[in-house]
Amino acid sequence: MKKIVLALLGVAIFTLQSAVAQEKEHGSQEIVKTGYNFGPLPAIAFDADKGFQMGAILNIYDFGDGKVYPNTRQQWFFEASFFTKGSQLYTISYDNRFLIPGVRFSATLTATNDKAMDFYGFNGYRSYFDYEKVDAGKEGDSYIYTPKYRIDRVAVLFKSDFTGNIWDNKLFWEAGYHLSYFKQGAIDREKINKNKDKNEVFPDDEPTLFEQYREWGIIKDDEADGGLNSSVRLGLLFDTRDKEGAPSRGVWAEAHMTLAPKWLGTSVPFYKYSATFRHYLPILDQDRLTLAYRLNYQGTFGKEAPYYILPYYTIMGQSYDRDGMGGFRTIRGIMRNRVQGLDMASYNAEVRWRFVSFPLWKQNIALGLNLFSDGTMVTKEYDMSFGRTVADYASEADYRASRSAYDDYMAQGLDSDRPHITLGAGFRFIMNQNFIVCFEYGKPVGKYSKQDGNGAFYINTGYLF
Repeated sequence: MKKIVLALLGVAIFTLQSAVAQEKEHGSQEIVKTGYNFGPLPAIAFDADKGFQMGAILNIYDFGDGKVYPNTRQQWFFEASFFTKGSQLYTISYDNRFLIPGVRFSATLTATNDKAMDFYGFNGYRSYFDYEKVDAGKEGDSYIYTPKYRIDRVAVLFKSDFTGNIWDNKLFWEAGYHLSYFKQGAIDREKINKNKDKNEVFPDDEPTLFEQYREWGIIKDDEADGGLNSSVRLGLLFDTRDKEGAPSRGVWAEAHMTLAPKWLGTSVPFYKYSATFRHYLPILDQDRLTLAYRLNYQGTFGKEAPYYILPYYTIMGQSYDRDGMGGFRTIRGIMRNRVQGLDMASYNAEVRWRFVSFPLWKQNIALGLNLFSDGTMVTKEYDMSFGRTVADYASEADYRASRSAYDDYMAQGLDSDRPHITLGAGFRFIMNQNFIVCFEYGKPVGKYSKQDGNGAFYINTGYLF
């Protein structure tokens, strides 16, 4: 990791030196891009349980005759990533402004085969994360404990969204169809323990948290293995941003409902809603310094929803649903999927400083830094009641042992969730206002911060919002 960071710093220094030379020679006037532009990027990362990530990302932008620049007429996004212990990620995304007159069309297909998906339970701090055992395993004082909080998941998601103008190209209607399939289960211990020393192997007699939730009936039998979701989404969008890829002023707000009834083909019906307000405030003109923040509330109609949809942060339009809360696209710095509940509130706030902009090799290049704080909290809990009776066990003694383990686990968690807060900073390489490579680090803060992990470093694309 140190070698990678040093190499990235070297590239940044070289680019900055070239920038100064070019800016002196040619000035810093923005080049209006036309035609097609390509943004390839290697995808390299490491996870102790999934292994090394190796893959590639490709962005393709069509600026047409340049009249819509820095926005695009259409764009494609492709990603294929592979992990040394068997996981894969594939994404194809397309966005078009002219295929249907007056309507913007977006479609995405993504598939993941994750042999070590994060699972920390429900309702935030109500579910205890034993960070002491995890740290002890990493330091070699005991067996590796992180598989305790992992599941095996295959997820395939498809969506097609349409956006049309209602008023002055600022207020829009949104409509879309979303289809997703989840297959979930306990981890494959053989793959999780692959290439580990004997003293590091996660033992067969240690149940994972997912297996315990199934045994206790927190995860219901009829949805434990996953299911099919077939849903429609309807919403309103208000958008006054000056540009989409890297906005510096304006409002981007939307509210929508997700309706997944049984008659549409959904395995376990559910109904959700989401409201998001994003605001971009220029502190210094010409994109040099911007304050940006996002407020989001996601809720569930009623008191039930299938557990496998809880991690998802629902999105309409160009992007696609992301795992959350926790990770690069939601709450930077806390563990992926750490916070799950029926209703969740979250915020992201950051100061973006674009400290230099220049033309280089016929491209518009900018370098930026940002400071941020993210936070989230469960506001309506998923039912974590013990869901078994004596009849579900071979004997009354087995029932009492299971109930005792459940009571001990619940006693370790808090009586309700609390805010999960992180602080962090990042660096961005920006080309043509759309192709953005970011390097960010976030760390949990606060009284219960150890429950959210030790922080995380990200190499990814785009702004968070």
